[in-house]
Amino acid sequence: MKKRYSSKINKIRSFALALIFVGFIVMYGAVFFKNNVVLVLIFMCLGLLCIIASTVVYLWIGMLSTRAVKVVCPGCGKETKMLGRVDICMHCNEPLTLDPALEGKEFNEEYNRKSKK
Repeated sequence: MKKRYSSKINKIRSFALALIFVGFIVMYGAVFFKNNVVLVLIFMCLGLLCIIASTVVYLWIGMLSTRAVKVVCPGCGKETKMLGRVDICMHCNEPLTLDPALEGKEFNEEYNRKSKK
């Protein structure tokens, strides 16, 4: 089975969106303990912390996105943003690289990791 890749920016945005939904689910969990004020307060605070964490992640990826390199995808012709040495087009999932040494090689996210030699 082939592994499905997505762009790094979209992965981080999806994580932030998931944090929002987790926060709301945790807050709705407080309904089951409406007779115990302390548990309701704990669930509401945990949910709020998840939503605040999501806001921080969105802020971080927004700042990171402004510094990302804009390239035109050779596959679809649309402009996309790249983070790291290799990335995937946000529109058509075409593998992209700015490193001439990696051109023509099989796409692997490991190329972005700094190896200790």
